[in-house]
Amino acid sequence: MKKDSWIKHKEDQATDEQFWDKLMKFGKRIGEKTVYYSLLLYYTAKSPSVPKSSKMIIVGALSYLIFPVDVIPDFIPVVGLADDSAVIAAAVYKVFSHIDDSIKNQAKEKLTTIFGETSDS
Repeated sequence: MKKDSWIKHKEDQATDEQFWDKLMKFGKRIGEKTVYYSLLLYYTAKSPSVPKSSKMIIVGALSYLIFPVDVIPDFIPVVGLADDSAVIAAAVYKVFSHIDDSIKNQAKEKLTTIFGETSDS
């Protein structure tokens, strides 16, 4: 594997791991809707048909979710994760036209594995 592709692979892997760690750690506190929206963004970013400009919006929103430094720290009860939820919702609104049924199904399936069959998203 070339050096550049190896670095890119490692960056993608770290980002994926951080995303899944955050969802599993804070999923119940963030709530089903925000987790579902985060999953929509995640799977939309993986789609080859989505334009780079939309992927940049998604990467920005998911990065804000992943990284601990944000406007309102996550450890503050109730409001700590509200800013993360707002950023995720705004990004979904911006890229909604690229979210197809396949992406929705992937997100719903993963949401069920996180929250169980009681999910109504």
